[in-house]
Amino acid sequence: MTIRKIVEHPSPILSNPCRPVTDFGKELQTLLDDMYETMLEADGIGIAAPQVGEGIRAAIVDLGEGQDPIWLINPEVVATGGADTDIEGCLSFPGLYGEVERPFHVKVHAQERDGSWYELEAEDYEARAILHEIDHLDGVLFDSKITRIVTEEELEEMAEEEEERI
Repeated sequence: MTIRKIVEHPSPILSNPCRPVTDFGKELQTLLDDMYETMLEADGIGIAAPQVGEGIRAAIVDLGEGQDPIWLINPEVVATGGADTDIEGCLSFPGLYGEVERPFHVKVHAQERDGSWYELEAEDYEARAILHEIDHLDGVLFDSKITRIVTEEELEEMAEEEEERI
């Protein structure tokens, strides 16, 4: 497994819709392993193929917490519901954080690493992370959805307040 360089904005690959994955062979498996290691090294919870320079519909979401990673190959959003606004960041936009409104609930049809199809329903933070990564595959960047920029100082203050509550 190789840690890959994360592509940063304004690279054009980030703004282009990705092509579907058709070959689930060794090359894809290596890419997915590399993406996963790159995401962990960067302390991310999700990463999409264009963020490592590959224009294919493949992404990963891993919230930790004892859950298995969610492999999103050729994902399609089937349904959404509700609305939620929260702070997001992105590995391709170092130092940029902002409030983004997204659906609270999402239902996705996607393929696993082996090509088998599955459906997944997610809510809250998990839904947000999945939708963020699917946006990457469609060439939609989170900075276009920010309603308010949040400074790093504000983030630190929020983290301190959260620690005090615990």
